[in-house]
Amino acid sequence: MKLRVACHLSFQIDANTALILMLRPYQGNQQWIIHEHYEVNQLVQVLESRDSFGNACQRLVAPVGDFNIIVTADVRIYHQPTNYEHYFVEIQCLPADILLFLLPSRYCESDRLTVIAHEIIGDALPGFQQVIKIVQWLQATIRYLPGSSEYPLSAIEIYHQGFGVCRDLAHLGIALCRSISIPARIVVGYLEHLEPMDMHAWFEVYIGHQWQTFDPICTDEQAGRVVVAYGRDAADVSVFHQFGSGALLTNMVVTVNRVD
Repeated sequence: MKLRVACHLSFQIDANTALILMLRPYQGNQQWIIHEHYEVNQLVQVLESRDSFGNACQRLVAPVGDFNIIVTADVRIYHQPTNYEHYFVEIQCLPADILLFLLPSRYCESDRLTVIAHEIIGDALPGFQQVIKIVQWLQATIRYLPGSSEYPLSAIEIYHQGFGVCRDLAHLGIALCRSISIPARIVVGYLEHLEPMDMHAWFEVYIGHQWQTFDPICTDEQAGRVVVAYGRDAADVSVFHQFGSGALLTNMVVTVNRVD
């Protein structure tokens, strides 16, 4: 599958403002970047780096005035078949770099959800079946409401609120999985046919010695996805971080089209 994705950010800059952006598609992990274009409407220095999760980051200082960034990419996606027999990997057998995704993080208070998680999973077999129970519970219990939160909320807050955006449902799913010792991480990227169209968030869990995708919003395994970033929670995968109060995001347009 080949997808053409694009993100157009428009800012009003009142004072020179340092930005760290995370807009380029991830290199690897079942996707191949065929073509990519990154355009900034002002002559600024852009420094490229990768964070500890392998995400591509762009650092710059936005000057006063209208500031626009347009990123487009053609990406070849390789679907990984779902393995319904994926098993729970015991902690002592996990690779060292996976252990981080077992721990509580800023928006995923897994240490406070153990009792709730065990009520949800019941007697499901460890691994894939437990995660399926969690996803089904999220779909039945937490209402997906686009535009309902302007800033990230924690898993506990969403549990009590009962509704949220895709990022919020991902946080709660991650926290529930970690609370039963299943590593989980957030993913931000593009999803075709998302309504309303925007950057999307879902989560992956580490079972059967590989990462597998789960999404309470879209369970269609054939839906096209392009990964931009991975992290522990939303604090690691923000599309942009601004330092100071001089930048105002005035518009964001996201498009995803299949071009096979």
